[in-house]
Amino acid sequence: MIDMEIVPTGNETITEFVLLGFYDIPELHFLFFIVFTAVYVFIIIGNMLIIVAVVSSQRLHKPMYIFLVNLSFLEILYTSAVMPKMLEGFLQEATISVAGCLLQFFIFGSLATAECLLLAVMAYDRYLAICYPLHYPLLMGPRQCMGLVVTTWLSGFMVDGLVVALVAQLRFCGPNHIDQFYCDFMPLVGLACSDPRVAQVTTLILSVFCLTIPFGLILTSYGRIVVAVLRVPAGASRRKAFSTCSSHLAVVTTFYGTLMILYVAPSAVHSQHLSKVFSLLYTVVTPLFNPVIYTLRNKAVHQALRKILCIKQTLD
Repeated sequence: MIDMEIVPTGNETITEFVLLGFYDIPELHFLFFIVFTAVYVFIIIGNMLIIVAVVSSQRLHKPMYIFLVNLSFLEILYTSAVMPKMLEGFLQEATISVAGCLLQFFIFGSLATAECLLLAVMAYDRYLAICYPLHYPLLMGPRQCMGLVVTTWLSGFMVDGLVVALVAQLRFCGPNHIDQFYCDFMPLVGLACSDPRVAQVTTLILSVFCLTIPFGLILTSYGRIVVAVLRVPAGASRRKAFSTCSSHLAVVTTFYGTLMILYVAPSAVHSQHLSKVFSLLYTVVTPLFNPVIYTLRNKAVHQALRKILCIKQTLD
């Protein structure tokens, strides 16, 4: 069990933080370690299978699947930025240097921002494919597709690079206990000895911009998709489209909803326990379900995966 003696505030700058994680329920730590290790392995394997399936199948070299590969790669990276330290905290006291904490926050935050933008791009791509099928090859050609992918990645790192640069200017002199399972913005700036208001205001403005605009684009895209689908005669195609859209929207709403609550309206979360639950939703639950949701009804991906598995069995 983690020693909860608080380090007194002093003038000496601290060199490391202690990630408390779920310190208050030590009797469940071993169970949590087993469950979250299994979840982490499933996330890695599930997303890796999608990447291998798309890369190995020529017929899947299309914008929709290129975006899906980037989403899977993002899920692997940003989950890996958080979960190893969380798993360590179930077995022993999880400590991290100040530089390591800022690096974790930068990597995770950048990838999460990039995912917000990528989900909006994926919704826009489906809108073009369904509502403008004849013009789709021109509107979403290889150049446009790669331009959106590169813009998504670069925007994520630029936005969070600015936030981390501001947080790095803060001085931390104790206490050094972060009541979270990873280096998150609010618990981190709450420990600063210097004035964090510039970092807080900047982060709020960027969070509003990077969350509400892409989310609005997603809702608009799916709204227009629904209108277009309603014009199609009732049947299997309409049911499939509605089922796919509802599944995607469920994942997107969970991801965006939790981020908005934590970063745009943090006052809505009245306890740190609730904050950790919300954090689990977008750090663990969403990456767990994304591979399933985005490929559940995709026959092309299923065929590519079966082909890979059949080749492996033949080689064995």
